[in-house]
Amino acid sequence: MTATETLLVELLTEELPPKALARLGQTFAETIVNSLRKSGFLNAQSGSESFATPRRLAVAIEGVAARSADREAEVKLMPLAVAFDASGAPSAALNKKLAARGIASYEAIDPAALSRRMDGKAETLFLTEIISGKPLAQGLQSALVAAVSSLPIPKVMSYQLADGLTTVEFVRPAHRLLALWGSEVVEVSILGLKADRLSSGHRFQGARDIRLDHADDYVAKLSQEGQVTVSFAQRQAAIEEALLAAARAQGGSLGDAASYSELLDEVTALVEQPAVYVGEFEESFLAVPQECLILTMRQNQKYFPLFDHQGRLQRRFLIVSNMRLADPDNIVRGNERVVRPRLADARFFFEQDRKTPLAARVDKLASVVYHNKLGTQLERTERLERLAGALAVLTGADAAAAGRAARLAKADLVTDMVGEFPELQGIMGRYYACHDGEQQAVAEAIEQHYWPRFAGDRLPQGGVAVAVALADKLDTLLGIFGIGLAPTGDKDPFGLRRHAVGVLRILMETPVRTPLSVLLERARQSFGARAAPPESAAAVAAFMLERLKNYLKEREYAAQDIEAVLAVCDETIYQVPRRLEAVRQFNARPEAQALAAANKRIANILAKEAGADSAALGRGAAGAAPDPTRFEEDAERALFAAGERLRPQVEAWLAEEDFTAALIALAGLRAEVDRFFTDVMVMAEDPGVRENRLRLLKHLGAMMNRVADLSKLA
Repeated sequence: MTATETLLVELLTEELPPKALARLGQTFAETIVNSLRKSGFLNAQSGSESFATPRRLAVAIEGVAARSADREAEVKLMPLAVAFDASGAPSAALNKKLAARGIASYEAIDPAALSRRMDGKAETLFLTEIISGKPLAQGLQSALVAAVSSLPIPKVMSYQLADGLTTVEFVRPAHRLLALWGSEVVEVSILGLKADRLSSGHRFQGARDIRLDHADDYVAKLSQEGQVTVSFAQRQAAIEEALLAAARAQGGSLGDAASYSELLDEVTALVEQPAVYVGEFEESFLAVPQECLILTMRQNQKYFPLFDHQGRLQRRFLIVSNMRLADPDNIVRGNERVVRPRLADARFFFEQDRKTPLAARVDKLASVVYHNKLGTQLERTERLERLAGALAVLTGADAAAAGRAARLAKADLVTDMVGEFPELQGIMGRYYACHDGEQQAVAEAIEQHYWPRFAGDRLPQGGVAVAVALADKLDTLLGIFGIGLAPTGDKDPFGLRRHAVGVLRILMETPVRTPLSVLLERARQSFGARAAPPESAAAVAAFMLERLKNYLKEREYAAQDIEAVLAVCDETIYQVPRRLEAVRQFNARPEAQALAAANKRIANILAKEAGADSAALGRGAAGAAPDPTRFEEDAERALFAAGERLRPQVEAWLAEEDFTAALIALAGLRAEVDRFFTDVMVMAEDPGVRENRLRLLKHLGAMMNRVADLSKLA
């Protein structure tokens, strides 16, 4: 059996892009591992670990063989009719083919290596060859080339090698290549570098040259001699632990973990041996809205702001440094000097912006193009003002306040603060509206009309905010669809999928009882002369319902349950979750499948004879009731009587939107339904009897499918 060892590969570079580092390290490692596995150098137990620091990409792989195993490969030679002549002797064409593969003649082949079978329409001759294994150097060379070429690099750098003649391209200039199989150097090269056993430590606090005698020494030697934590995951965990400890020591917190997770990823990619220090700024800066200070500290300076137990910003912040010093005073003071001008800029923008009321800024939106086919932001604001007022009437909110909020909602786009920090749009609008003396509901709606901004985000609160949020999202959907820019494939530059899910969540969770088609038509009409044809509203509705199906599947509702509910409830979106819960409970009952199958049978009969399907029945298309005097069988009398006894209570539950109670009650019809289909021939010869039985089924189906199309559960 071939001996195995740990293989270590490290590429040392200039500082790599921090936001891409984790992905670069993972891709580098995975590509090398997959390539070596495919080439037969790894066994099933071979594990691996990827490493990534600002200046290196590396991978350690256990159980790597010095040479890949020999393997069998089957080669198609040619059809038998070509390979042999009439007497069965090998043809010249066959011998020529074999000679090209290094085989002297047909007679030199072991008969066990040949096989014959049909290939298409012709019987064909196949040859089984033994492919000799490759040395590790050859396999690793191919893996390295694949790894370097497949890295997710949006933009590469071109640079010259030391010879002054050769130009190579990579994400950053590369300086060293280490490749060790156990204690042996693997002779590979990439980017003009030849592999050796040398690595480098921390740029300022570690050894420049670190000699590795064995691949297994990598993590320990880089830590001890290089002052580098090479594992991205371990470094990140150490940073977070140190941040949390420092925050506790200062009597504060880092805030919600989701709010700083991206920054944590980024600083992990900026340091090789992290240390956490505490800085502070003047208390006077706290007069500026804390969102401004938080954003400038996190985004521009990569600091972690501290908060008190009420979530209010403190004047202290945490610095993740790449230098671990006994006396970090110079680092702390330097960072405090750097942050002050940033905070001063934020204060200046805030003070200047408040000198001009939001209402006075609205006309400036005429110079901001929303879309060349949809006009300016001022034109859009006027649409939102009309639409938000109309939607507020439908939802029972204050129409005047909704119109006012929509009028001011985009005004902060032309403020200095939002110009510097676009992420603060809406947030600054709320602050400025409060300063201007606007109603509280108006100020809150200015901020909240952007909600939800991402999956799981908060929804707007209160009727005014809901009306403006719906207006904003529906205007985007109808406008962009109307000019023919619906999302295709993975491309969604206007965030229409996000807007659609936002509308659906508002309708379901707020909730809003207005039918979807009414909302979409109001939004379409708000465009006036720019309005797209009515079909655009239908296209948006279909798009939104598809998003709704995906959203509900992500929340672990069964696909058939979703189809059953949406078949009869694609307008009153707010009812969908409760109907789904009712169906889920109905499915747990022993009668469920029998009733679903019966409904499917009813749907098939009616679709064939009367053109009505169960979805249409569920929408109330019950038609005329059957004539009880025309019943001939006890089973049909019993079914009609049971249904009529149940109908008033079912209608009452539906009116109260107690869908679970309605479905559970309908489950009690199973015995009568089963008996009907056992004893009664629906398609009787007498036309009058047949028509009456069809009416019975239609009348019954209309009641049974009011919550969901039960036939889709079969």
